Amino acid sequence: MPLSSFCYKFHRTDREIILGLPLILEKILDSNPGRRVKMVENSRSSIQIDLNEFKLHLHLKGKTQLTLHFNSPSRRFYLSVIALVVSEMKRLGKIKFIPLQEHLDLLALLNETIGGAAGSSEKENLLHRIYAKWKNALPNLEDAPLFRVLGKKKEEGEGAIGRSYALTDAEKDGWANLFEYRGSNEFVRLKFAIDKIGISLDETSIIFGDSRNGKAWDQFIASLKRGGKVKSEPGEEIPVPEPPAVPLSPPQERKTPWFSRYRWLILVVVIGVMAGAI
Repeated sequence: MPLSSFCYKFHRTDREIILGLPLILEKILDSNPGRRVKMVENSRSSIQIDLNEFKLHLHLKGKTQLTLHFNSPSRRFYLSVIALVVSEMKRLGKIKFIPLQEHLDLLALLNETIGGAAGSSEKENLLHRIYAKWKNALPNLEDAPLFRVLGKKKEEGEGAIGRSYALTDAEKDGWANLFEYRGSNEFVRLKFAIDKIGISLDETSIIFGDSRNGKAWDQFIASLKRGGKVKSEPGEEIPVPEPPAVPLSPPQERKTPWFSRYRWLILVVVIGVMAGAI
């Protein structure tokens, strides 16, 4: 075979392979739709609030991937507060401050159900508690008092009191910047400032069951209204049988000894005998 023919065939074959790669990749993705979704999700920043497992997934493109697990009733309550704020921002179509007073009944429902009634649902106490946690505890990614950072272990740090997660300053600062507020206590307004870390409302989602965003939030609230309180189930109590009632006997007449009954008569007889003897 002439060298020119070989080179032509080589270059033609090589060119066909290169030009055909997109079609091959497309067929691979079509045969596995889940892979396509995963590739798209991993290619951009996003926040996902999972109300099925009470987890928050944070993904910053090329930087941070964190999963936070709110793993107790009181902790789940605060994830639901985040979800409430995000749901309202998505409904309004703006990343803005949400006044909590307007949602007091809903917050009380969340506290009494998934929160296990860990604290008072009275207006002043409930809103003050949310304000304090949003301001101090929730932004604290290093000590994580209200969640666990999955895939990481708390370690003893140099000069630190207690154990904390080893995280970069960018991770800690990025998470802390999400929790903005105005006002205080019962007048507090909250914002989950996703724009501070370059994430839009479209890149933020809430999931519950098989639903997403507004529909997921509505179904989540409806499930709480149907289900009532969520409490850890205590061990079955064994009823203690009450002692049988003892029947009361009718009062009986007290018997008086015969000696006591006739003592004066006996005394007179004795005196009379003694007097006759004298």
